[in-house]
Parts: sequence; structure tokens; C-alpha cells
Amino acid sequence: MGTAVSTTSHPILAKPLFHAGRRRLERTAPDTPHADFRLLEITPMTPHIGAEITGVDLADPIGEDLAAELRRALDEWKVIFFRDQHRFDARAHLALAGVWGPPEPNPFFPKGDTAGVSRLAKDATAIGQENIWHSDHSFMAAPAMGSVLRAVEVPAAGGDTMWADMGAAYDNLDAGLRARIEGLTAVHDWEPTWGSFMTPEQIAALRTVLPPVEHPVVVDHPRTGRPTLYVNEPFTTRIAGLPEAEGRELLHLLGLQARIPEFQVRFRWQPDSIAIWDNIATQHYAISDYYPQRRVMERIAVAGGPLT
Repeated sequence: MGTAVSTTSHPILAKPLFHAGRRRLERTAPDTPHADFRLLEITPMTPHIGAEITGVDLADPIGEDLAAELRRALDEWKVIFFRDQHRFDARAHLALAGVWGPPEPNPFFPKGDTAGVSRLAKDATAIGQENIWHSDHSFMAAPAMGSVLRAVEVPAAGGDTMWADMGAAYDNLDAGLRARIEGLTAVHDWEPTWGSFMTPEQIAALRTVLPPVEHPVVVDHPRTGRPTLYVNEPFTTRIAGLPEAEGRELLHLLGLQARIPEFQVRFRWQPDSIAIWDNIATQHYAISDYYPQRRVMERIAVAGGPLT
């Protein structure tokens, strides 16, 4: 039972990735207690990733006590969800994102009506390209810390989003593979994906401000310190210092970790639902199964810092 990845370049890469049985699924890093909440009502969606939060109207001013609980909830659950936020507008969107930091524009996203807010409208004429496991802005030297996404218009069925816990993905690598990737860095680059929609002149101009960057294959999460697997299919192009074939096999093996269902949570959108996710602790996948229905979302990415 299982799927094996075989290669002659390194014996560790020939071991099976998928296996039956128990997996290690920790909500927080070892020796880190679970948070207590006074202002938020938490309903877990899985034991370790994803929680729906009630008891708060995000259109109201967010005081420091509430902001601190929101930050603790995101650190613990990696992605948090809110429903029926009917008074939520661009002002509230920016204020909520500001709980974690300033907005970080995506150079490839269409602009919304408000500075810092991207509007993503998809239908049969503008099919989404987000149906691949990825981490936003990993091609930047300081990738986005997180994102706040609001559902404006959703299809009657379909259009869910999934998130994968990349701390759990790392925890469940066998000891040999963890040792193999210790200290390695990987190159992240936007050109193979976003560049496919651009002219050579546009690519050359953007290269001056967005060159390829390197990040550790395993990062220490900036707030929790938890070791977290940080490679993704669309933006991680190679492992620095490894022969091409070996690096390609290793990236394939590590990329498959996000696809393991026990590491995931899936959210069914409704109008005025909001998701906030930790972009370093997770990858996400927007399921493109709803065409020709229409799906309109508004997103703010939150600026982050360099990864170690």
C-alpha cells in the first residue's frame, strides 16, 4: 500500500511517502500550551488546523485585548474562519489585517476599489489559477506573513478552499529525510508561473525588483518557532547546491506532503465569510470546480519578514 518515489540519486528518496496508520498531528509546537480565550468562541474544524470563531463582529473597532486573542488563535490554529460578517467593508478589512501588520501588495493581482485590497473575480471567462498548493509571495525576500480573505459572491456549489499544515508536514517526514533537508535552502521564483502571462519586456522590467530568492527548506516559524516545511509547487524551482535531478526528486517528494488529507482543513464559503491564514505555517489550494458560476473574493496580504 502506498506510492513510492524512486531515484538513483539518493537512497532516502526511494522510501515510500504515503502510508497507512497514525500520523503525528500536533496543534502547537512541543511544550507550548494551548491558549485560553475570553473574547472568542472557538469551534475546531480539525484537532490541529482550522477553527471557526464566533462571538465577534469584525466591523466593530478591534481593541488590543481582542487583537491579542486573534493573534493567539491564528498562531494555534493556523487558519481561522468567521461567518455572517454582513457589516464588513474595506475599512474593516484593512483594520482586521492591521492586527498582524501592514498590507503587502501582490504585483500580479488586480487592484480593488480600495488601496491594499485585491479583488479576485472568477467565472467562465476568467478562470482561477490558484488550484495548486502554494504559499503566497514565497518568491519575495520577505514573504507575506498571512492573508485576510473575504467572500463577496460565491457559487451555489463548489469553490471551497483548502489549507495544509506544513508544521505537521514536517513532523511526519521520517528521521532520515529530516536529516537530509536540514540546512538546505531552495530557490523561489515567480517567472515560471506569472511570467507565462507576460511579454519578455515585462519580465525583464520586473526582474529588476523581483529577482529569484532563497529561503530555508525548513523554516523556524517567526512567531512560534515551530519547524515548518517551506517549499511549494509553483514557486520553488530548485534546491540550492544539489544536482538538478536529485533536487527535482526531492522537491517533488516534499511537495507531495501538502496533499495528505490528515494535514488539511477544507472550508465551504458563504457570502460574508472571512478566512485569515498564516502564510508561513500553511499552504492553500482554491478548488476550481464551479465554472461557469461566479466567485468574487477580496484579499489583503499582510507583510512579513525574512525567514530563517
